[in-house]
Amino acid sequence: MIAVWAPLLLPFLTAPLARRLAEALPPRAAAWLLAGTATVLAGGTLCSLGLLAAAGLLQLPPVAALGHLSLPWLTAAAPSAPLAAALAGLALAALAALAVRTTRRRCLELRTARAALPAPRASCGAEAGAEPGAQTEAASGAATGTAASAAPRAETDADQHPDTRPRHAPVRRARAERGPQDPARHPAGRPTLRPTPRPTRAAWRQALARLRHPADHPLTVLDDERADAFALPGRLRRPGRPGEPGRIVVTSGMLRALSGPERSALLAHERAHLTGRHHVFLALAEHAADIHPALRPLRAPLGYHLERWADEVAAARIGDRAVTARAVGRAALAASRSPWPARPRLVAAAHSGPVPRRVAALLQPRPSTAPATRLRAVALALAACLALTTGAALEATADLHHTVETAQHEPGTER
Repeated sequence: MIAVWAPLLLPFLTAPLARRLAEALPPRAAAWLLAGTATVLAGGTLCSLGLLAAAGLLQLPPVAALGHLSLPWLTAAAPSAPLAAALAGLALAALAALAVRTTRRRCLELRTARAALPAPRASCGAEAGAEPGAQTEAASGAATGTAASAAPRAETDADQHPDTRPRHAPVRRARAERGPQDPARHPAGRPTLRPTPRPTRAAWRQALARLRHPADHPLTVLDDERADAFALPGRLRRPGRPGEPGRIVVTSGMLRALSGPERSALLAHERAHLTGRHHVFLALAEHAADIHPALRPLRAPLGYHLERWADEVAAARIGDRAVTARAVGRAALAASRSPWPARPRLVAAAHSGPVPRRVAALLQPRPSTAPATRLRAVALALAACLALTTGAALEATADLHHTVETAQHEPGTER
């Protein structure tokens, strides 16, 4: 079982290649690349540790008797398996404890952050379903105390950016809107099937509107002089507990520090974090870093590319990259003067990360790319490492299966 050690060693080579390739890709593709690489390498590490532990467990007399295995043959075939299994078992136990601790801490941070916010009002949900310009004007009026109105801006295909993607409306909400249907029963008591009416054009337009602008990101304005703005993830619905949508939280101090167009860019940035489920990317990277130490350097680049992803979406939404760059810079300066208390690590904010680098990227007309030859070489090397990791894990699994089958037919097997 030599292949079982490959997934434990390849992350030291694959992680630098992923970072190098991510620098030459658009922000959205780079974020998916880093998160996917971390997930594959972490899964390979867990698979290798599990196989090592299983190979040692086979040499225990109770396990060998239960599986009708030849214990003398197993001991002669892999004399060092018990030691490797003991180390792998300890590592798996430590990783499980670390995963539970990390999950509890992040859940507690999010629960504390939600408890500190006021309950979302019905008007907030309406603002979230409105156009971005109208929602920004509502936030501006809450900060300055004056009523402001703006005509909603219609989006065109020219305003779209390669990093944008359509928002997905929940299927359950669409089903709930139809309401319960009471089937008509004939005198015998059996239900009568009715033909399902075909959706009209107006229904299709409403469904497309819900996909483009889902009303599930309420805006919460806190009356606080400290400048801050972040995207608080929601939580899923469970039995006995209603679900809660993600919320855009911004303080009045942050709104006063920005102009009207800059507020639009700020809210569009935070909305992009919630729409893109960026907290899931951060959670995957954090758990992967706990599994293998070579994956820890991927967390910071992933956070940067997630912020760049939201920057590009905000710039495409308002149609001005310079305004978005000024919003990011001024938000960071305002937040540095009066820092907010400890924020959950899974919460993304527009003023986090390397702000000068993000501003410089926004001021460029298009992201710079590396030479094609070098980019292809790095991409091929990364693909080879990931394929080798996956293939080695599968080969080790097949090798363990072959070992079990051979041990069941060797002399000395207890029947």
